Amino acid sequence: MEKKLDGVNLSGNTAWLTAALIFVITTIVMAQTNQTVAARWLTKAEVAPEFRAPATQAAWERQRKQVRAQLWELLGKLPPRPQKLAAKTLAREDRGDYVLEKFAFDNSAGATVPGYLLLPKNAPAKSPAVLYCHWHGGQYDIGKEEMFRTNALPEPGGPALARRGYVVLGIDAYCFGERNGQGPGGEAEKGGAGEMTASKFNLWVGRTLWGMIVRDDLLALDYLCSRPEVDPKRIAATGISMGATRTWWIMALDDRPRTGVAICCLTRYRNLIEHEALKCHGIYYFVPGMLNHFDTEAVIALAAPRPMLFQSGETDAGSPVDGIRAIESKLRPLYKLYGAPKDFESIIYPGVGHQYTPQMWQRTLAWLEQKLKR
Repeated sequence: MEKKLDGVNLSGNTAWLTAALIFVITTIVMAQTNQTVAARWLTKAEVAPEFRAPATQAAWERQRKQVRAQLWELLGKLPPRPQKLAAKTLAREDRGDYVLEKFAFDNSAGATVPGYLLLPKNAPAKSPAVLYCHWHGGQYDIGKEEMFRTNALPEPGGPALARRGYVVLGIDAYCFGERNGQGPGGEAEKGGAGEMTASKFNLWVGRTLWGMIVRDDLLALDYLCSRPEVDPKRIAATGISMGATRTWWIMALDDRPRTGVAICCLTRYRNLIEHEALKCHGIYYFVPGMLNHFDTEAVIALAAPRPMLFQSGETDAGSPVDGIRAIESKLRPLYKLYGAPKDFESIIYPGVGHQYTPQMWQRTLAWLEQKLKR
């Protein structure tokens, strides 16, 4: 016999509630089942809330100091940078359009950093300058020699920039060029094995290989600014791939570069995880605890309002497009706070992968001309 309460059929109502409950539980279980493993890991991780531009410049200036301080802390216990960098010129060669100097400096962390300086002829007393950051590409033997090759760029970037009146400086990053085989594993351990050992060593002493790479870049910037041929207020940083990431980290940690041009590797870390593409980047690149505080957009935001140009390939697996769009959406409002929306530019090239195309190179040259010379 059916029971009724105030005219309600309890048996029918219970059946409806049971069916609804089963539907909800089934939906939740299916949603969890349909999630990728990466998404499930992210769901359970302590990932920081989304970064958003503050409403005012004053609010951002306060937040900016906090973000930069946190960034330095995440890089670990980096050795203090020498107050006065002792760089030594090892050789000098006339190459027609420019003079090439080979130099080296002690980074005060157990390593000698070799580099090249290209000095254009018939240039003004104080010339604009470019800090050139080479890529990775698994090409450990090349390093700074990239400036004279086409392994990464459509033309040798160093001479091309020097002919246009820029002083150009580039160094070998840890594990590359003349520093390949100069890590804790000794000369017998080169390439990826040497890079892995360098990463392990730095983690053991409380810092990151990435922090040490960028630290050397900032020392190179110190040297570039000290040269009498250089106008310290007209310096750019640029590079492709690892060189691009070095570029926007340099801009984030140091206010001296006037502008930056980064090709590829505009990578939002959370989106990279969601696309199951962590394999696209080497161990050197990872900073412990990063996502507990913020994602890529917060780092790049530290460059504002200085002009930044990003150029990416649509099919570059290491830089998912949805992540690039997310970065753009968060950075544009910040540049608008300064009345400089056009100083943040991000271009995605359809059908292009992880490469530096001639069209990208021409845009880079035009950007540098506009931001450093005019």
